[in-house]
Amino acid sequence: MAEPASTSQGIDVTYVADLARLRLSPEEIATFQKQLGDVLGYVSQLSEVDVSNVPSLGAPDLKNALRADKLAPSLTPAEALANAPRQDNNLFVVPRMIEG
Repeated sequence: MAEPASTSQGIDVTYVADLARLRLSPEEIATFQKQLGDVLGYVSQLSEVDVSNVPSLGAPDLKNALRADKLAPSLTPAEALANAPRQDNNLFVVPRMIEG
């Protein structure tokens, strides 16, 4: 896999395409390089905007806003497993996804 190369636009499209396992034509690489460069240019313009007088959208002192735990009716194990294709000992049985 190629190492990222720096470009005037800041993103090496070939490297990113390699990471995503995409095969791009030279024309697509040139098009995406220009488009990404344009996006980065617009983002860099945002850093030049004076936002010192813009109020914060969130409460700066807000901590984890969690709701209180409340008991509520729920399914019994038998109801939860009623439509399970396979079950064992009140548990869903699913195919193994990771070898090991």
